[in-house]
Amino acid sequence: MNQIVFTAWVLLFPAACTTLGAAGVFLLRRQSRPCTQRILCGMAAGIMLAASVWSLLLPAIQRGQTLPLPAWIPSAVGLVLGAVGLLQVEQFAGQLLAGGAGHGGRMVLAVTLHNLPEGMVAGLAAALALTGEPDAISGALALSLGIGLQNIPEGAAVSLPLAHNGRTRSQAFFAGAASGLVEPLGALLAFALAEWVSTALPWLLSAAAGCMVCVTAQEMIPQAVEGDEPAGVVSIVLGFALMMALDVAL
Repeated sequence: MNQIVFTAWVLLFPAACTTLGAAGVFLLRRQSRPCTQRILCGMAAGIMLAASVWSLLLPAIQRGQTLPLPAWIPSAVGLVLGAVGLLQVEQFAGQLLAGGAGHGGRMVLAVTLHNLPEGMVAGLAAALALTGEPDAISGALALSLGIGLQNIPEGAAVSLPLAHNGRTRSQAFFAGAASGLVEPLGALLAFALAEWVSTALPWLLSAAAGCMVCVTAQEMIPQAVEGDEPAGVVSIVLGFALMMALDVAL
């Protein structure tokens, strides 16, 4: 029973934190000043950029060192493929992924794709922890806690801009919560296929980073700096620093 509870915690805690962050949309006023919207978009952009580096690219480079290829190849190629792939998906999906005003669908898609390999990392950690080694158990718990805490601002980074771009609070909340649902799915997949998934993980992590960098440059940074560039730039830096601090500290 203890193993079941432990595994459930490691696999489900990050998704629960994403939902918690998305619930922040209910704490803000329905209409806010343009300056507030720019700051929120800038904070979300900084959070996503930092997550793409510390949560995805650096782990991809580290895991790529175990492959026969140079460690930078999976990360660089995966980054480009992720960005190009997202642009191609947008072209095929058209207005469905554009999500109406503000093109919020791109943001939801990018965060969702980024959460999939994160969930796989948690699933692999849980599989290693079941061997009973103390270091593996504590490492899996710390990893799940770290991913979960950084998912709180990521959930808010999805829901808040959607609400400010015309979606209802409930729609924005469910979109933010849904972006985290793929995380336990990826965790379960990696948990069941631990040996096979570990080989492809550097490519998956870097491709997810490419999606996040693409949507941040394409969608969120222009909104953050429009009309008041200094405030937008400062908010981007603050968001980046917040996510960097969470990733490094945890």
